[in-house]
Amino acid sequence: MNRHEYRAPTKNRPMPTEKVKERLATLPRQPGVYFFRDARDTIIYIGKAKILTNRVRSYFTNSYDDGRRQIHALVRNVADVDYIVTASEAEALILEAILIKSHLPRYNIFLKDDKKYPYLMLTDEDFPRLLVTRRVRKGEGRYFGPYTEVRAMRRALETVHRLFPIRTCDPPLPSGAITRPCLQYEIKRCMAPCVGYQTKEEYGELTDQVALFLKGRYDQVSQILTEAMQIASDDLNYERATELRNRLRDVERITEKQRVTSTGMENRDIVAVVREDHEACAVVLEMRSGRVIGRKQHALAVALDDAAEVVMSAFLRQYYLDALTIPPEILLSDPVEDADDVARWLTDQQEDGRNVVLAVPQRGEKARMVEMAGENARLMLIERQTRREKARDRIPHPVSALERDLRLESTPRRIECIDISHTAGSDTVGSLVCFINGKPRKNEYRHFQIRSLGDTPDDYASMREVIRRRYTRVAEEEETASDLLIIDGGKGQLSSAKQVLDEMGFDEQPVMGLAKRLEEVFRPGLPKPVMIPRTSSALKLLQKIRDEAHRFAVEYHRKKRSAHLKASELDAIPGVGDRRKKDLLKHFGSVKQVKLAAVHEIAEVPGIGPQLAEVVADHLKSGGSQESSGG
Repeated sequence: MNRHEYRAPTKNRPMPTEKVKERLATLPRQPGVYFFRDARDTIIYIGKAKILTNRVRSYFTNSYDDGRRQIHALVRNVADVDYIVTASEAEALILEAILIKSHLPRYNIFLKDDKKYPYLMLTDEDFPRLLVTRRVRKGEGRYFGPYTEVRAMRRALETVHRLFPIRTCDPPLPSGAITRPCLQYEIKRCMAPCVGYQTKEEYGELTDQVALFLKGRYDQVSQILTEAMQIASDDLNYERATELRNRLRDVERITEKQRVTSTGMENRDIVAVVREDHEACAVVLEMRSGRVIGRKQHALAVALDDAAEVVMSAFLRQYYLDALTIPPEILLSDPVEDADDVARWLTDQQEDGRNVVLAVPQRGEKARMVEMAGENARLMLIERQTRREKARDRIPHPVSALERDLRLESTPRRIECIDISHTAGSDTVGSLVCFINGKPRKNEYRHFQIRSLGDTPDDYASMREVIRRRYTRVAEEEETASDLLIIDGGKGQLSSAKQVLDEMGFDEQPVMGLAKRLEEVFRPGLPKPVMIPRTSSALKLLQKIRDEAHRFAVEYHRKKRSAHLKASELDAIPGVGDRRKKDLLKHFGSVKQVKLAAVHEIAEVPGIGPQLAEVVADHLKSGGSQESSGG
């Protein structure tokens, strides 16, 4: 078989479209990155390949990952395939990570909380400042981070300014306009380089110490301070020696607070990923000079059948893509897919050129470090789940205001609204929309085609039919009853709904009517509408739900009416069969445009002619109707 010839998959695998088949037949035998797009041209998956044609074609054969439901779901949605050829598999590895972070495809693993985290930057000036930024731009300074916790970044910034007297002012230096030092000099937080009390070389030594401190190299900072203190003492500059001694003690005090997790002086990262269902949490413990100096955490979106090594590989490539420093050793909780390629790429990113080693320790001190990182990741996952559960349990203010204003016995977490729409009695439909905790739950919206009325306009009877059909399913325990049922309309529609509810044994169902004209709220048994202040968030919520029900009903009615018109108006014209109907619609685009056309324009359609054109025009222009919505 020619390598470009397409072999059809067996019946168990979804068949590719003709467009995809053409793409599969022309894929190159080179490394690169491939894209799967859906029918809306949206990228739904990005992958890398050593040989593009082998990798991409494998998705459409039953021999590839038949046990993975995600692969089947992905292939079913592929409408087009595209690719970018790279010089090597290593280039494809990093390009894939960049594109995933950019497009966030539906079927890829990606960092859910991947955003512009803040950095600390020592500016590229004669007298640098330490600033907070969210953009990394080459040539603008030295960057430290990113910091996933803003509070940790703020603490680091405050500590640096407390330990190292670097300037915080904005003016470019040197500047002849400044003649006297500011308050920062008086309180020993700056050595006043602005007026020449500190040279550029002395200030540069200070900022180098700041850089070492932010990188976690506390021992080097201590050594530099000790040597400088000794020199000052030998020169009998006791004031300077005292200042350096105090700074040294502060650095050592901070160093002692760091938990020692290693008996050596290693620089390494410890990475652990913990997952449950479609969610995973990754924690990175940063160890510098044998001490844990920071923790960074990320949430990931994963599929149930994603292998652990795939998840770990995806995380490492996205996490270290923007990393400013990479340690020579990275300890992992799970192996890595394409470990050799990932390690080579990390080595290329390493600032001092040393090889980066990826290891999954099984015993000893390193294994205990990975367990500690895993425990942090597990707690993070529990915390996220707890926060999500609390958010679900939290009652939004408009919902609690509605409970208060309507004097309901329970909180209306689930609110449903029913509306009726028709055109002079024809094509009558009903709609039901559902809101949970004040938010639309669109997968629980329902349409109802009214069956019992024919073309007789009767909003009350239509409402009774919708209520009966909806609550029949509730009675059969196929669906859940609402905490509050809203009827789009006034007393009449509300009475019709209440009548059916009582007949079916749902007399305790909270129900209300909302009339459009004056936004009046009606409750069963009350002769006058309930007065809800115009400024109340409860009334705004009711209006929002009612308007959504109206939109949903009218949208369905128009669709049904359009189909009805296309199916009946042209079919009812003598001498117009299926072929001529298609020709008319193809020529004019719609029944409406046929109605607007002149007789001679209709006659120009192939197969119509002047005589039949007059029949068509007379028939279409004799009709007319007006759209309305119940309530």
